[in-house]
Amino acid sequence: RKFTMYNSEIMTILILFHSSSFRDLKHFYLFVRTHTKKAFPHTASYNRFVELQRKVCIPLAVFLKMKALGQCAGISFIDSTPIRSCHIKREKQHKTFKEFARKGKSTLGWFYGFKLHLIINDKGELLGFSSDSGQCRRQSPLETHGLPQTDLGKLFGDSGYISKDLFEQLFIDGVHLITRLKKGMKNALMLQHDKIMLRKRSLIETVNDQLKNICQIEHTRHRFFPNFIINLLSALAAFSFFDKKPSINTAEEIVHTSFLPVA
Repeated sequence: RKFTMYNSEIMTILILFHSSSFRDLKHFYLFVRTHTKKAFPHTASYNRFVELQRKVCIPLAVFLKMKALGQCAGISFIDSTPIRSCHIKREKQHKTFKEFARKGKSTLGWFYGFKLHLIINDKGELLGFSSDSGQCRRQSPLETHGLPQTDLGKLFGDSGYISKDLFEQLFIDGVHLITRLKKGMKNALMLQHDKIMLRKRSLIETVNDQLKNICQIEHTRHRFFPNFIINLLSALAAFSFFDKKPSINTAEEIVHTSFLPVA
């Protein structure tokens, strides 16, 4: 049968779902079919809509890369967050992502699923994203060019990104990787402004929290791997359209730090 819905309509509904207060896609889609017939006159059944989602995977990724990402003004933050496929106690019984998901460990403990790597600017806008299995190291997306390596300015991350080879590789591309030191490491000279910016890494943790609790980027109801990817892309696109994002005022930070003594 010929498709009755355009790709743009499917993408719009998916992005609107992650911006709404609905907790599952089925009830939101039934609401759209009932109350927005003028905007979406040729909606299909819900089962058919779930099948049609797979058509928009590549267009959604291209739209997110071309239209929904921000620009770096010299300061960027990087972090990773786990996306759980199921509870860790049910990892042996989980079959949907058996070939893709892996067991990993984060600061909150063990999990089974994937890792989402994000780079944002000081305004909370996404600059790049990548996803891999839970066993991959934090440096992997930067080393394998899964994340952008240019036009990032000073890139702030936690101690998990410490790597001499990675630092030199990024420095050649014009990116200055700044991280905290691990226990037992020798101290290094650092500008006062960079020390204060390291304390602002909670900005990207706030972004991760909004992606999980508002955009519902993480849930355990997936039955097909392509639907997981589409849910991930549409949630990131919905976040990029938020009017108010977590941000920091770098201008005020520069003014305050200019009067602080340098040790």
